[in-house]
Amino acid sequence: MKRLNSKKNKEYMWMFIGSLLFCAGLNWFIVPVGLYNGGTVGISQIIRSLLQDYIHLPVGFDIAGIINFLINIPLLFLAYSKFGKDLFLKTVFSVITQTILFSILAIPQIPIIDEQITACLIGGLMAGAGVGLTLRAGGSGGGADVLGLYFTQRFKDFSVGKMTLIINAIVYSTCALLFDLQVAIYSIIYSAVYSIVVDKIHLQNINSSVMIFTKQENLYKKIIENLRRGTTYWKGTGGYTQTDTYVIVTVLSKYEIQQLKQLLTAEDPHAFIIVNNDLEIIGNYELRL
Repeated sequence: MKRLNSKKNKEYMWMFIGSLLFCAGLNWFIVPVGLYNGGTVGISQIIRSLLQDYIHLPVGFDIAGIINFLINIPLLFLAYSKFGKDLFLKTVFSVITQTILFSILAIPQIPIIDEQITACLIGGLMAGAGVGLTLRAGGSGGGADVLGLYFTQRFKDFSVGKMTLIINAIVYSTCALLFDLQVAIYSIIYSAVYSIVVDKIHLQNINSSVMIFTKQENLYKKIIENLRRGTTYWKGTGGYTQTDTYVIVTVLSKYEIQQLKQLLTAEDPHAFIIVNNDLEIIGNYELRL
């Protein structure tokens, strides 16, 4: 139990660090040069910009975080009803943390870096690293992530990436219409840098097939119980030892490979594993954040 609590604490610590990097990247580098994030945060920033003519906000204060929180309320209910308590609690933590940080990290009156392409690169690196760390810890910033996971489970050919692409297309088209084409173009450049960094850090995007050779017949049950992944197994014979060997096959994300290694260390440290990365998976495979 103590080990489990320690793991949870580390996950929440990384989610806080991730939220801090994400909000700092936006508030310190992207917002000061008049650019926009994608997803529900981008929608919140557009609403903020439209409201600024009617609401006199304190200098350096960004109401976008509060608007983003309000947009996420129905999505939090969706996360709770469809994806379980763990993802729900982590999403609530991330959304609340982002809301607070967006509000208290003051936006510089004079941009730290006023050259937009450089701001896109630095802001994209920081924000992407932040979201990647949050996802790697098993959390979610809500918004497009939750919607994407929901539609992925409902429609065979859908994905989280497609939902992000759809929402971002709406956000940046709106930026081009309401503000300036240049604003939309630089925001897209920022989004591209951000997405590349997220993919590099978030190991959940890499799928792997795993073949395990073990002497323990019931090891496949441990994989199902701990990783919640389906397995196929059969009984073989060792060519050299001529003893019974059980062969287990499953498909995991790269992130879950680390969990599998921990499980095998505890259950069968002598097990032999073959991992094949970067698979294209067709059929009934559950995508996770």
